[in-house]
Amino acid sequence: MKQEAPFFEGKEPVLIYIAKKLRDALRLESIFTAAGLDYGVEVDEYRGGVIFRSVRAGAFFYVLPETVGAAHEIMRRNGYQPYVDPAPQP
Repeated sequence: MKQEAPFFEGKEPVLIYIAKKLRDALRLESIFTAAGLDYGVEVDEYRGGVIFRSVRAGAFFYVLPETVGAAHEIMRRNGYQPYVDPAPQP
């Protein structure tokens, strides 16, 4: 289920996906909701483009650390490639 910011207070949410298109964000929200997974989503900026780099807006999906594995599995079964932080914090 989609959770608001207070659900994550005092916890370290993990970024699992950046939806670059509204259609992808809405589809992933419905997949997570149907699976009963608690997640948060917020609009933020990311840098995109190869030749012409620009700042774009996307939907950033977060879950609690204990549900990352389940979220990744749900995403893979539905054709999504989970975001994995290239430099995880110690």
